[in-house]
Amino acid sequence: MSARKILILNGHPAANTFTGALCGSYASAADSAGHDVRQHKLSQLEFDADFGQAGFSGAKKLEPQIEAVLSDFEWADHVVVAFPLWWGGLPGKLKGLFDRILLPGRTFDPRIVTDGLPKPLLTGKSGRVLIASDTPPDLMVQFYDNAAHVQMERQILNFVGVDPVETCHFGALQGSSSEEREAWLRTAAELGALGA
Repeated sequence: MSARKILILNGHPAANTFTGALCGSYASAADSAGHDVRQHKLSQLEFDADFGQAGFSGAKKLEPQIEAVLSDFEWADHVVVAFPLWWGGLPGKLKGLFDRILLPGRTFDPRIVTDGLPKPLLTGKSGRVLIASDTPPDLMVQFYDNAAHVQMERQILNFVGVDPVETCHFGALQGSSSEEREAWLRTAAELGALGA
């Protein structure tokens, strides 16, 4: 496979987490395989996560750090988003980041609507979602219909044109052995080497 331009967004609001370790494993392997990798860590981004209004007209100016994230979304041909599962979904700060940067004119065009959906502007990109949680993946399917997967894959990434998107769900973290965690990190590295 040829080298890819890969954006990795570590969507954990804290530093030194297993989510961060997954991102590091993916990034290291991707870099070693010759891919062009750019990374952003939510824990290091300073911005107002509150979109703060009912419409897009007059939206707040993007802070330089999150303008850089959006620019890298536009630059990448493969987008990796990693996050911990909190209360069945994204951490609030990560949701706030998407609220702020996924804007009309940059990521979708509301003037052109097909089947009720605006035209996506971030097309030609694939995506990978890495979720770390204490909820085992099989229970995510059985009890919650993979709601967090659907939100990230379809309602966020597909909506702006990132398609296809594949998700890897690592868990349960609580009570996991060092061998299990090492296996999960190897999986992330294998994906990174492939740029997948």
